[in-house]
Amino acid sequence: MKRSETIYGMHAVRVMLERHAERVLNVRLAQQRTDPRAREIEELAQRAQRPLQRVDMHSLRQQLGDVAHQGVAAEIFPIPPWSEDQLLEALQSARAPLLLALDGVQDPHNLGACLRTADACGALAVIVPRDRAAQLTATVRKVAAGAAETTPVVAVTNLVRALKLLREAGLWIVGADAAAGTSPRQVDLTGPVVLVLGAEGTGLRKLTRQNCDFLVSLPQRGAVESLNVSVAAAMLLYEARRQRDAS
Repeated sequence: MKRSETIYGMHAVRVMLERHAERVLNVRLAQQRTDPRAREIEELAQRAQRPLQRVDMHSLRQQLGDVAHQGVAAEIFPIPPWSEDQLLEALQSARAPLLLALDGVQDPHNLGACLRTADACGALAVIVPRDRAAQLTATVRKVAAGAAETTPVVAVTNLVRALKLLREAGLWIVGADAAAGTSPRQVDLTGPVVLVLGAEGTGLRKLTRQNCDFLVSLPQRGAVESLNVSVAAAMLLYEARRQRDAS
């Protein structure tokens, strides 16, 4: 039996109704929301014949907790996570696949932001460790603004092992390391590639770093020692996108 999950936030719910209405079970919209964005949610739900219930804002807060729900929530069937086997199978039919791997990123807001940029840059999937790392939650889905429903997440038991399997499948492993002396522009990112970023503050683990084919660092001119992981991921993903568009 399929397990449903709750998403919240105007953008996340709107994207689901627009792109994946068949996976929306119901929508709850605060009675106090009568603005154009709320009316758009109502119209989309009506068009897709999805049940919509007007509820009190306090009731939503009780159901969802202290989160920025913006007066709307929806019960959905989420996109199922991919297994390693499903990822390897998808690689067989993908031309120059681009993957993002996150080595122990624990902040759900960072995972959501990474998913959003991965989707925008055409990444095939985002890989995360199954343990001691952020997983898909309602917070991640809200920050991802719909990208969690289009870009699969692959939760792996052992990230280093997964990287080795991807190398065997023909992908180059490119890790972000502040101590590296190579710029992303100096590495060919137009082919099959995995971009690997480390956890907030600690960066790549030693074993992960050792299993990268290339290590690159993002140029910085200011006083800040390191970039937020989701910002660094966005910069690397867009560099890969730039190279691919130019090739």
